[in-house]
Amino acid sequence: MLQRVQTIWLFFATAAIFSLFLFPYLQAINSDGTSKAVKVTGVYESIGGNIVQTEPFLALTIVTVILGLIPFLAIFLFKNRKKQMMLCYICIAGILGFSFWMVQTAKQVLGNITLQTENYGLGVILPSLSVLFVILALRGIRSDEKLIKSAERLR
Repeated sequence: MLQRVQTIWLFFATAAIFSLFLFPYLQAINSDGTSKAVKVTGVYESIGGNIVQTEPFLALTIVTVILGLIPFLAIFLFKNRKKQMMLCYICIAGILGFSFWMVQTAKQVLGNITLQTENYGLGVILPSLSVLFVILALRGIRSDEKLIKSAERLR
């Protein structure tokens, strides 16, 4: 059923992943004084008062959309809880790999700039938050599975 609590958690996981398009995960200031913001769509720099995308990340953008759609599609598999759980596990593994890829991309783009805690944006927290939401959804799916099995035993 769509009104179960795991639907809410999976929707929040989807929203957290798609929020990566809005918030940068790293912000740094170059040696020449221009600021750089790294998002999943690319690197944005402030040049002459205008924010310009200097380097696009097409593959990272496509994978972000795919990862955002996985928990959304899992919402509609409520009749097949085994598939729903499998899709959630795939989503968790994908988000963990995606987070590693985001870090490697940022290292490659920023080069020798040393990062401090004030350089990290809200986008750094969002993949971890999404994993947490998927884990909470898994907990709800498992409790539904236990409830169905106990009802089957009573028949």
